[in-house]
Amino acid sequence: MRKFTGHKGQEHMSARAQKHRGIRWKLKLSFLISACALYFAPCILHAASIVNSKHNLSVSGPGDVKGVTESEICIFCHTPHNATSEAPLWNRYESGTVYIPYTSSTLKAAVGQPAGASKVCLSCHDGTVALGMVRSRSEAISFTQPIGTEQNLGTDLSNDHPVSFRYDSALVFSNPLLKDPAALTGNIRLDKDSQLQCTACHEPHNNQFGYFSRVDGMRGALCLACHNMNGWDGSIHKSSTAVWNGLSSSPWQHTSWNNVSDNACENCHTPHNAAGKKRLLNSSTEEGNCIPCHNGNVAQKNIVNEFNKVSLHPIYNYTGAHDPAENTVVSSNRHVECSDCHNSHAVSNVAGGPVSGSLTAVKGVNAQGSPVSAVNYEYELCFRCHADSNYAARNYVNRQFAENNTRLEFAPANQSYHPLQNIGKNANVPSLISPLTTSSIIKCSDCHNNNNGPGNSGTGPRGPHGSAYSPLLERNLSFADNQSESLSAYALCYKCHDRNSILQDRSFSKHHLHITDERTPCTACHDSHGVRNAPGLINFDRNIVSANSSGQISYSSNGTFHGSCSLTCHGKVHNNLSY
Repeated sequence: MRKFTGHKGQEHMSARAQKHRGIRWKLKLSFLISACALYFAPCILHAASIVNSKHNLSVSGPGDVKGVTESEICIFCHTPHNATSEAPLWNRYESGTVYIPYTSSTLKAAVGQPAGASKVCLSCHDGTVALGMVRSRSEAISFTQPIGTEQNLGTDLSNDHPVSFRYDSALVFSNPLLKDPAALTGNIRLDKDSQLQCTACHEPHNNQFGYFSRVDGMRGALCLACHNMNGWDGSIHKSSTAVWNGLSSSPWQHTSWNNVSDNACENCHTPHNAAGKKRLLNSSTEEGNCIPCHNGNVAQKNIVNEFNKVSLHPIYNYTGAHDPAENTVVSSNRHVECSDCHNSHAVSNVAGGPVSGSLTAVKGVNAQGSPVSAVNYEYELCFRCHADSNYAARNYVNRQFAENNTRLEFAPANQSYHPLQNIGKNANVPSLISPLTTSSIIKCSDCHNNNNGPGNSGTGPRGPHGSAYSPLLERNLSFADNQSESLSAYALCYKCHDRNSILQDRSFSKHHLHITDERTPCTACHDSHGVRNAPGLINFDRNIVSANSSGQISYSSNGTFHGSCSLTCHGKVHNNLSY
């Protein structure tokens, strides 16, 4: 007889039963630990980091924004009970707000309302719900102060990097400037639905690199994980080690890096609270993103001073006019901004060749009037505005044959032109200064450039940003009649054409008579761009030259260095007057 069998069966299990029960409890405990590890893995793995970061909002936290008395750390985001379904054990309330998402003309992604991890991040960072409002406390946790303006993104996210959009091969196909998302398998990664969220760039439990960035953002590492900008590898903005000279204000207000290369993308862009919403630019004005470095503060040359000159490309006259997606021909919305002529992602300091490195990978219009995505010749850039645009250019000379389309002025089919697109048609030009020959090709910037630039033996920057001489001429060229001949009056012409040769009548027997004795300017007879139906660049200034008694205003070539004119000039009538 076994005494107390039943009782003993309840109170004292057999060794085998106890073993099985222990196994079951171990399995349950293992599951709970695994679940907690899954939910709280970041806290566990990076406990030291979050404890010493600003995301430690407890009274022990190192930041200025923290609880007055609350000692728990994870409570501000997580709770083991009654959590929301938005994120692992999420402890915060939603505001239910409707956000204004980022948008731009170049955006190809379908960006909607924040979801997933981005939605829970915004429960703190949109400023609509107090930091101390958590589900696991019956009363709000008291805080020392509200979240700062830099961390408060608000509900207008149009000036923040877009989130909650699907980043897949279809998106890359529509925008080749994005990298294949299959490569995002490291610290920077998409969520389980292949969407880009705040957590693609930020690890909220680890502030090792500052701003809770997943990687060290130096040299654009964070941006370049996804963005594949054409020309970046050869860009001066990638390689330059130029530093701030300490004058004026620092161009790098939101980073701790101190040279151009280290700042990389953030020389011009910021991912949050951007003043220039479209494309997240640091400044709301286009030129405002270039000036902080190119005013002599970082870059060797001071470009800004050039825009204070008499003749200039008026970049300050336009705000928000330029758009990367605009038509190549700038016509109906005519404007000029730094980015109309320079591609900041590809610009380099390579000089010489058909295209200077400063014009690398910019759009243009070729000699046939067709758009090109990257100019092959300098003139193709100029033709964007000065060719087929419907803007009527200012005429400095009242020409007999008026032509506002610069592309057509230089067309090789013309009877005469300066050799911009093709070598010139005149095989006899004795006034050319070596190394120029009749086989030479010139550029727009040989004439239109900084008057204090290298082309005029100056120390200023290259390029037609501004000049003391109109219209943006590198050297003086007098258009006025009755002007005494001098080296300075016609300095631009004398840059390429030997003054002695001209005044000694080596190509035209009446040059000295016209220029010195009659004090007639070069531009009274010659059009420096080109003329469709006249040789020798002859296109008379109608303010100086008028019709003769027969109503004629014409010039005819009679062979090398010989011709005849029918017109009236300075009161003298020419009736087929030959030379």
